[in-house]
Amino acid sequence: MSIASYDSSLIAKTRELCSQIISDPTYLQLQDKVERFLNDDAARLQYQSVHERGEELHHKQHAGIQLGAEEIREFESAREALFANEIATNFIEAQRELEQLQKIISRYVGMTLELGRVPNAEDLEESSSGCCGGGGGGGGCGCAH
Repeated sequence: MSIASYDSSLIAKTRELCSQIISDPTYLQLQDKVERFLNDDAARLQYQSVHERGEELHHKQHAGIQLGAEEIREFESAREALFANEIATNFIEAQRELEQLQKIISRYVGMTLELGRVPNAEDLEESSSGCCGGGGGGGGCGCAH
């Protein structure tokens, strides 16, 4: 049997971790914030509009096109209105926290596979700062930690 097969003990423990995540009270609160946002058409449209306008302005700027003061003011005004919308800001906060959780779990697993042991706090600190790009383990860059 493969170490990565559905029936392996390693994947069973991974499923246990996933079960623990989805039953965690904080996770459930974050999911609730996401669901409230997804069920609120006005908040979704407001978020989408600000996001698309921000992308448009970014592309213009990247292309070397000077942004007008009025379009910047309009964007800032729309962005402030978005951040005044509690459902949208709760969604943005929840999204950031869920992404952070995903990154830290991935980092732990990646470093475990790389190091051959469970990483400690020092390992995690070293992988997030230093000359090795934060990818964990150094990749042969020769820096002394």
